[in-house]
Parts: sequence; structure tokens; C-alpha cells
Amino acid sequence: MELSKRWISAALGVALCQAMMVARAGPSAGDIPARDAGEGPYARLVIRNVDVIDGTGAPAQGPYDVVIENDRIAEIRSIGAPGAIVAGKRVAAGDREIDGTGFTLLPGFVDTHVHLHGHDDSQGVAPEYVLKLWLAHGVTTARELGSSRPIEWMADVKRRSERNEIVAPRLDIYPFFNAIEPGINTPDAARKAVRSARKRGADGIKFIGAIPEDVLFAALDEAEEIGMRTTMHHSQQMVAYANVLKTAARGLDSMEHWYGLPEAMFTDRRLQQWPVDFNNTDEQWRFAEAGRLWSQAAAPGSARWNEVMDEMLEHDFALSPTFVAYLASRDLMRMTNATWHDAYTLPALWDFYRPSRHHHGSYWFDWTLENEVDWRDNYRSWMQFVNAYKNRGGLVGVGSDSGYIYNLYGFGYVQEMELLREAGFSALEVLHAATGAGARILGHEDRAGTVRVGRKADLVLVRGNPVANLKLLYGTGTIRLNDQSDKVERIGGVDFTIKDGIVYDSARLREDVRRMVSQAKAAAGLPDAPMQVVDDEG
Repeated sequence: MELSKRWISAALGVALCQAMMVARAGPSAGDIPARDAGEGPYARLVIRNVDVIDGTGAPAQGPYDVVIENDRIAEIRSIGAPGAIVAGKRVAAGDREIDGTGFTLLPGFVDTHVHLHGHDDSQGVAPEYVLKLWLAHGVTTARELGSSRPIEWMADVKRRSERNEIVAPRLDIYPFFNAIEPGINTPDAARKAVRSARKRGADGIKFIGAIPEDVLFAALDEAEEIGMRTTMHHSQQMVAYANVLKTAARGLDSMEHWYGLPEAMFTDRRLQQWPVDFNNTDEQWRFAEAGRLWSQAAAPGSARWNEVMDEMLEHDFALSPTFVAYLASRDLMRMTNATWHDAYTLPALWDFYRPSRHHHGSYWFDWTLENEVDWRDNYRSWMQFVNAYKNRGGLVGVGSDSGYIYNLYGFGYVQEMELLREAGFSALEVLHAATGAGARILGHEDRAGTVRVGRKADLVLVRGNPVANLKLLYGTGTIRLNDQSDKVERIGGVDFTIKDGIVYDSARLREDVRRMVSQAKAAAGLPDAPMQVVDDEG
């Protein structure tokens, strides 16, 4: 969801916009305040009597006592069987202890698709707001896939996060290719840009927008040569010559969303069928037609469908579907009325979401039921492919792409889990996608994604069993009827996010965000009341 309507008006629009931002933003991430939450790390932190989902795909096991020494998992000790703890098996006391009775311990979550927006972006949000929402939902590692800030600014955020100077997940930096340098228009310039990005602190490259074929393939080749990971939003400007099979064959490691995949499965055409007067710059038109794309591809389970999947699997290609990024397209009312908007969505972000011809993803000029029905059909085929890809051993991660289309940071990550569950993943498979599989996609399986001795102490601790109900992971939790009091109660929300052995009270992080929203509403003269898509005056 990265390109605005203004940015795609010309082939190098992204680069020009980014170049202006570079001059304005500067390289330092000093606008993110110093860490004001979290305790530790401790010489010895003990989490007692906890069930563990270890991120390998194994079911929950326990009870365990888990020992963390400084920033590493030092011991995972079985202390008996459920309901039958053996006192003699308990580990020695720690400098801090957390009673994990009734809790589930998981690896820290990996978000494979994020954007760290700032005050100078159209969304008008502070980076602190975004970072705290991610961490409050258990995201300890994230792949940043392009922002309005230069690579140097993002690299400074990454460094400060690694040193735990700020409240933030650890970040991988994948800048927009066209934004690395202005005017990348030859294969030689492409190779130079890729090397430049690496030197400036990038971990990988994100391809999107109008990139000439020879330039794109030269950049992919150079990234492969120097060991940089790559991902791509196969946008409409390129997909005619760069569908997912062509890019995967050229070394692309993963894809975002689904563009470029149906086009690889066309059997009776080469190009998507658009209306004769179609204009790709009209966002409502573009997204409406995108909702009709899967119906033009080979049928699920057909020969071509399987051929494409086979080839992707041969390349060990990874998918970051971001189902949540388009959820409003199939049910606008659901997304505009999500429980969390009132307390957690900043007024500036809400204004960005509302119908506008100037904001990317705000394409609700006249969104109809016909559009939503087409998108529901789209999802059926898309989800069937992703689920089958996982079943056959393909890598699928959890990516949220929040900040657009009523998709809120942190909350959108849990929504993406729900949508993978709808696609056919079991709840345990969803959690594996969010942990072990996500770490593999980023190339960090040696330090993250699993609860294992020697791994970084990046963990999520939640009361209850998320396999039984993934809704427990929402910051707003979920509701249930208390049979003793006959009253409805709200339960859930991640209790603790642990990063590098530092224990964050996730409820406090969420309280900080609610305070930011309340203060922003007061400053704007707005009541602390439900957000509205349409102003009171009409």
C-alpha cells in the first residue's frame, strides 16, 4: 500500500518525492524520545510455570520454568506435567520472577511488512506512536519496507532500537528502490544504487513502481551478488514484464500482497482485462479492478495453477500476503467501525483514512456493494493459493502493512493472523507463520522466531491460550460472559513483551498510546467520542 496517487503520476515520482524528504528529514532519529518503559535486562529473569509455544510448529508444551540471563534464553526446564508440578525440578530464584501460571509464552512476533511513518508523512503520526503499538502487540522484529525518511534516518532508528535506547522492535531496512538515488534509469545506475543502499545501512531492497525491465533485473542481480535480500510489490506499471515467475527466476526472495501472481497464471491473455477508458492513477478505479483480477487467472487446482506454484516452491520463494491491507475493500463498514479506533486511532490518521483523492488508500469516493462482492470472490482464490502454498512447504509470513485503509498499527497484525486462519491455516500454523516462518523470511532464524536456549530473549507472554482464541492477542482483547457475575468482561491483550531481556508491560504501552490519542483530540478541539467517516455537518 506504499505508493500514493501523486507518486505514480510519473515513472520516477517516488524518487523525486523521496529526494525532497531526504533534504527535509535529516539522518538522525532524534525525534523519537528516549526509552521511557521497560525494565531490565536482568542478570537472571525467571518465568515460572508457563506453557510454551516454541515457534517451530510444535504444539504447546509445559509447564516450564524459563530462565533468561541478560538478553538470552539460558534454560528451559520441564517442571512436571499439567497439574502435577514436581517441586524438586524448579529452577533457582531470579533477580526478577514472573508467575506464568495460566499464561502462554511465545517467541516475539515478526511483522514482515511495516512502514514507520512520521510527522512529515501524510498520516501525521509520531514514530513513537507507531513503535509502541507494534511492541504492545508482541511484535519484536519488523521488516520496514519504505518510508518518507532517508536510509540514514532508518538506520539510526535501527541502531537505537538495537541498543534499547528507544521503545521499539528491532528493524530490518528495505528502502524503496526508486528512492535510493534520483534518476535510476540504466542497469549500471541500478547496480550502483543497490551497493549505495547497502553502504548507507539498508538490509534489503523493496521494489515498487515504474522500473524499466533492464534496470529491475540488473538491480535484482546485483542484490543477489552482494547478498542483499529483496522483496517486491509487483505493481501494475511493471507486471506485464515482471510477474512473480520472472522475478523469482531473477533472484527475488519474496513478494508483498498478491499482484504479479494471478498474472503469472493467465492462460487466455497476457494482460489484465481493464475497461477501455481505464486510468491507473484513479485509485478507486485501480482498486476496484484489482478486485476482479483473480477471476481472470487459472482456476484453483488447475494445471497452470499448479505449474506456477511448483516453480515458486523450487525457488524457495516467500509470501507476505498482507490480507488485512485490503480488508476494507470487501467490508468497508467492518473496518471503519473496528473496536479500537476510538481509543487508539489518532485524529490525523483518521482524517488520512477518510475518502480523499489526495491520500493513498483513501479510495472510497463511491465504493459499492458490487465492488465488495468482487473483492470477496478475490479473497477466496487468493486465500486458497496461499493456504495450498503453505501446505506444500512454502514460506508464508505475517505482514500487516498498517497505516492505510483503516488498518491500524499492531491491531492490523492480529487481524492478519485472523485472516490466515480464515484462509485455512490452523491457529498453530498461524502462530508459526508469525514466529519461526517470519524469522526465516528475514534470515534471522539463528536469533529469533523460536523459544530456544541461546536465542535472543524476544518473547510474548499472554494470559490464556491463543491457539484456542487468537483474539486474545488484540490490544483491546475480546469479550466473554462471566458465568459467576453474569456480566460481560473484557479479557486478553498481550501482557508482557520481552525484547533483549527487557520486560515491557504491554498494557502500559497501550495506555501511553491512548493518552497520545486523547491529548491529540483535546488539542484539536475534538470530543473523546467515536470517530466518524462523515462529518456531523454532512
